Amino acid sequence: MSVPLDHATLASDRVTPARSEVLPHELPDVLDDFPMARVLSLDCFDTLIWRDTYRPVDVFKVLPGIAGSQRARAEEAARRAAHLMVRGEDITIAEIYDKLMPGAAPETREAAIRAELDAEATHCYAFTPTVELIRRAKARGMQVVIVSDTYLSEDMLRELIARVGGEELSAMIDRVFVSSHWRLPKARGLYRHVLPELGVDAAAVLHIGDNLNADVRGVTPFGVQAVHLKQFHAEIERQLRLEACLDTLLSEGKGTLGAPQPHRAALAQWTPQLTDTAQHFGYAVLGPVFAGYDRWLDDEAEALRQRHGGTVHRLFLMRDGHLPMQVHRQRSGDQGHAVEISRFTATGAIFTTDAAIDAYVEDQLGTDPAVIARQLLAPPAEVKKLAAIPDKTKGTQALYALLDRREIRRFIHKAARRMADRIITHIRHAADPRPGDTLMLVDLGYNGSVQNRIDALLAEAMGVHVAGRYLLLREVEVSGLDKAGYFDERHYDHDALGAMANNVAVFEQFCTNTAGSVIDYTERGAPIRRANDIKQAQSAIREAAQQGCLHFARTQPAASGRASRDPAMEAEHWRRANAATLTRLMFLPMPYELGVFESFEHDVNLGTDETIALFHKGHAQRGLRQQGLFYLKGARRMFLPAELSEEGMATRLAYLATSRFGMMLNVGDFVAEGSFLVPTIYSNGQEVVETRFNALPTHNGYHSLCIPIGDCRYTAAIQFGALFDWVEVYSITALPQHEHLNNTHDTASREVAMSPLLEGIEAVSGNLWQCTSPHGFALINPPPRRDDTPMMLLVVFRPVTWKEGVTV
Repeated sequence: MSVPLDHATLASDRVTPARSEVLPHELPDVLDDFPMARVLSLDCFDTLIWRDTYRPVDVFKVLPGIAGSQRARAEEAARRAAHLMVRGEDITIAEIYDKLMPGAAPETREAAIRAELDAEATHCYAFTPTVELIRRAKARGMQVVIVSDTYLSEDMLRELIARVGGEELSAMIDRVFVSSHWRLPKARGLYRHVLPELGVDAAAVLHIGDNLNADVRGVTPFGVQAVHLKQFHAEIERQLRLEACLDTLLSEGKGTLGAPQPHRAALAQWTPQLTDTAQHFGYAVLGPVFAGYDRWLDDEAEALRQRHGGTVHRLFLMRDGHLPMQVHRQRSGDQGHAVEISRFTATGAIFTTDAAIDAYVEDQLGTDPAVIARQLLAPPAEVKKLAAIPDKTKGTQALYALLDRREIRRFIHKAARRMADRIITHIRHAADPRPGDTLMLVDLGYNGSVQNRIDALLAEAMGVHVAGRYLLLREVEVSGLDKAGYFDERHYDHDALGAMANNVAVFEQFCTNTAGSVIDYTERGAPIRRANDIKQAQSAIREAAQQGCLHFARTQPAASGRASRDPAMEAEHWRRANAATLTRLMFLPMPYELGVFESFEHDVNLGTDETIALFHKGHAQRGLRQQGLFYLKGARRMFLPAELSEEGMATRLAYLATSRFGMMLNVGDFVAEGSFLVPTIYSNGQEVVETRFNALPTHNGYHSLCIPIGDCRYTAAIQFGALFDWVEVYSITALPQHEHLNNTHDTASREVAMSPLLEGIEAVSGNLWQCTSPHGFALINPPPRRDDTPMMLLVVFRPVTWKEGVTV
């Protein structure tokens, strides 16, 4: 069972006297520091009333018949006109719509204004800490007023507050002051009109607002005590901004709310209190996604119950289903059912026919033959023999020979039937379904491979309906099974889903428990697990992140209040916000996030002990300089965008856009401009050939020069002096040609660093070379020959200064 966050992990919630800044969670107690205050003055938007969106203008995107950009331009035009006509320094909403709809009838403009008010009321909520502050102020007998920079009238703003926060909240507000009435914003002196209206000494007024310039610098000159509400720390502000950007790449945008972020209030209230970075990550990233996912699972379970009748049993597939199950228990108190069905055990249950065996072997061609045999549940002694064959081709031939033996096939058929029986026993022990019930398999996704394997088995053996409900569903083939994803093709195109799924291993690492992956079951259905080799430190970080996630599930509902809700619209807002959060983590991780999981390894979980690093920080520079962005295609690590985190945003966005939109770019698109020929002398000890090789641009001014040297028989003299006065040589290596051309040298063991002999070139400092002669060259002898594998030299360099008169 999970436990609540320890109080030691929270920053002190006590405030310091004479403060000039307040954090959201400190708002209810802020009056303790101003005992002489008799009037509480509050800004409205982003202080009392918050929007569901990243920016106020994002609400404009749902205005009927009006584009958000049109509405924004009309406001700018109205402000320019007010300035030119000397009508004051602020405007009314009527003046905005005069500019927006100049040819419309007055009643048409009024209807459009009413539609905007309705949109604001629909997409706003009251921030709970501020509401609690108002309650405490009223309990002290204080007057509470709203002082807002807004184009709305006083009546409109009061109506909006009542519609959003309820009549009780509206009744606690004594006065409303708006800049549109006085034609003066706070930063330009609105308080000179407010103070006489209040009829109290300025020192008796405490004003709080989120805009430092307007709510502090614009108010304190009048003697009012002013406190800045700091909504978000810098890292959360950046996270939300990047997620808003990602929403624009994922969503169609037309007629939909711009960048919905229903988790803003909770992040504002709680992230400043979390001092552990892993818990912070769990709260700010995992929490919103899994809380939104669990809400959707509630809706799906009810829909399945109405459609099929009976009881809907939530079967959380371990290990990735661990965190979703914990969030479900936290939110609803319902336990759900933890079942351990891995891809290995589910696949092992299907080999009851020769056709199933043959189809699997055909699909897995190229995989280690011993791994295939192990998955087929072949006799362990035979698997061991295959593993001892070093040559994969010979190993594959031995596998075929093994499967030609009838007794081996009978062994596999029997093992598969027994595996299937044990899986059924395991599920009966966990959930005890009755005929007519529904088994709802809950997992992260992404193809639903386990369901593909066992759907028919469970339906036939138990008389149940099987439904898979995944965080993300992107099927490889159209299975025709009852599957749905919180993110699937009903919401996002195939390329967008692929971009989300490609790097999702980092998300998986925070969802699992400490148990190893199941590889079999006892006859009574108890799981038999292999050892978990994941480091203890990784497990501790994961546990802390999961506690942060559960803390979000507990606290989020209380961070905001609405007088009315539209469940369907709210669910869609959560889905979009969660998709943006997930994709932002995949492609634009924050520095602190990388620190949380930089040492993580990914468990391959195919009945083997293999783990793969999520990412290596230093590999990006080397890979980019050698091959440009295309180095990512050959890397086996699981979270490659993290390796680009120290590169410029242009590089990171190029990878994001290419992945998200499935762009068919190739190397030629990147080297069409910037390549040039480098003269090179070739020799095998008997013949000498002068030629030129193409230097292809890679990244940040670097170029790569690929020189074939056969089976280590050729020497190459690269004539840098003919082109450059100064050149920076990053690396010179020798490796098999096929590894470089096929993008497989990321993990190759045959890459050898080469040391050149310089003639007419001086290595001045580090990799910086000065070409002292126009005939200067770098002589590179081949590495020792091992076999007849064709080899090549890969020379990565960057021109510093070209020789005068050289043209390319």
